[in-house]
Amino acid sequence: MRVAKRDPREIPLVLEAQRIWRGLNARTGRDTGFTQAGILFNAENEREGAGYETWLKHLDGLGVDCRMLSGAEFSAMFPQSRLRPPAALYCADDGRAEPQKAAPAIAERARECGAHILTECAVRGIETSGGAISAVVTERGTIRCRAAVLAGGAWSEMFTRSLDAGIHLPQLKVKNSVLRTEPHDGGPDQAMWAGDFAIRKRQDGGYTIASGIGNVVDIVPASFRYALDFVPALKAEWRALMLRAGWRFLDEARMPRRWSLDEPSPFEYCRVLDPKPSRKLADMAMASAQKAFPALASAKVAQRWAGYIDATPDAIPVISGVAKIPGFFIATGFSGHGFGIGPGAGRLMADLVLGRNPVVDPREFRLERFVDGSRIELLAGY
Repeated sequence: MRVAKRDPREIPLVLEAQRIWRGLNARTGRDTGFTQAGILFNAENEREGAGYETWLKHLDGLGVDCRMLSGAEFSAMFPQSRLRPPAALYCADDGRAEPQKAAPAIAERARECGAHILTECAVRGIETSGGAISAVVTERGTIRCRAAVLAGGAWSEMFTRSLDAGIHLPQLKVKNSVLRTEPHDGGPDQAMWAGDFAIRKRQDGGYTIASGIGNVVDIVPASFRYALDFVPALKAEWRALMLRAGWRFLDEARMPRRWSLDEPSPFEYCRVLDPKPSRKLADMAMASAQKAFPALASAKVAQRWAGYIDATPDAIPVISGVAKIPGFFIATGFSGHGFGIGPGAGRLMADLVLGRNPVVDPREFRLERFVDGSRIELLAGY
């Protein structure tokens, strides 16, 4: 849940999310693991440091504790580190939480407040009446409704395409590999990005470590479908994207594009996207973290995993109603920022569904930006 180096268009939503995170333990009556320990982005050179200083101007007047550190200040803050950046961006207000605790805490509190949560229950599609949504069809039956929100992560594009409603949702999957260590001393208390690795301390005393720039993009049929949409992203972030051709292309090519609502959908045959992690990329990140913080040399790896990031061409989410289907809403494409920004996104979506004054201006997150002639731009480095 960082404001550090955010795309300026996301900053208002991030600040709302941080406000909610700060009170979420009390609101749920449970521990989410949230703590405001701060986040740092190390500058690899003076030019990058100057870019951070320019970005800081987006926070003017917002009362956010975010500032530049000189190389000497960084060394004083992390005397155990061998890193020697010329400068670093430090946002003390930024924080972290534990997904394994926060997600159940929110769900359990929602149930206590009267929400019904169905697990192991795939949604096959929707029904409409007079052009507006009237029901959601699940594998367990039909649920009548006047509004529905698609928050399907990396599945969202496939779902919208199956509706055959002409919804243009350019979204691709990007795989990132991660590892966590057993409890260990010697690393930073603050979360940190340092180019070839990113690290955060866990509540259990271990560390989560991943590559700072190593993201695998499998070439699949959707890559060609949305190639023109993603040209700006490729130009801005080509160094951080590793294009790969493999069996994933055939796996996705075999998936049906349409299905009957009275038969099993692809979401029932593959309930969880759980890709195999890249041991090489995760180990490279671990080695870089150990080089930067020698005390981590004896840290033991407890788990490795990978996940698919639901990426949009401009790397900011879609939080929007769908004009073609009144009552149908989409919240997806968080491009790796979903956990931290989630509470703010949920608040904004609730406002849109209920017709309330939105907590932040939703214009930047509208679905129509991909088809209304708006300039789609990924702001490099965010």
